[in-house]
Amino acid sequence: MTAPGERVREPVTPEEHELVARQLGRPPRAVRAVAHRCPCGQPDVVQTSPWLEDGTPFPTLYYLTCPRATAAASRLESTGRMREWQDALGTDAELAAGYRAAHEAYLAERDALGELPTRATAGGMPDRVKCLHALAGHALAAGPGVNPVGDRAVAEMGEWWAAGPCALREEGQ
Repeated sequence: MTAPGERVREPVTPEEHELVARQLGRPPRAVRAVAHRCPCGQPDVVQTSPWLEDGTPFPTLYYLTCPRATAAASRLESTGRMREWQDALGTDAELAAGYRAAHEAYLAERDALGELPTRATAGGMPDRVKCLHALAGHALAAGPGVNPVGDRAVAEMGEWWAAGPCALREEGQ
């Protein structure tokens, strides 16, 4: 078993599927695997299929599920971080190159599961910073150093897990 807070690719158990549903407040769609666990031990990122159950294309490979992590990413978005990091892509060649490499890695991994009709990606990669939730999810799932903008988001999101598990297991589980 992988230690909490580390990259994982584990099939989602029925109990985890229910836990993710409680995190999201709705049934999760097209979940393939737990892609990352927060230090509290619960899934905080899931890997999804490139196609929803009804056949609709779904370009978001990694989905941030923990409501506390989601709230932390939303707070960053509200402070203008996306605009700052978008501007940095135009002035920092190393950041832009790393972000483009993250985009290519993301597409390769998603395409290995099934190619979509377009090359759409999540988070605005490679030219825009559009969704810190998607970028943080990718950074957590891929590990440090793969997505530099996602890494920045994760670093600034703080310790969303510090208050303990965000979704308690229901009795009998």
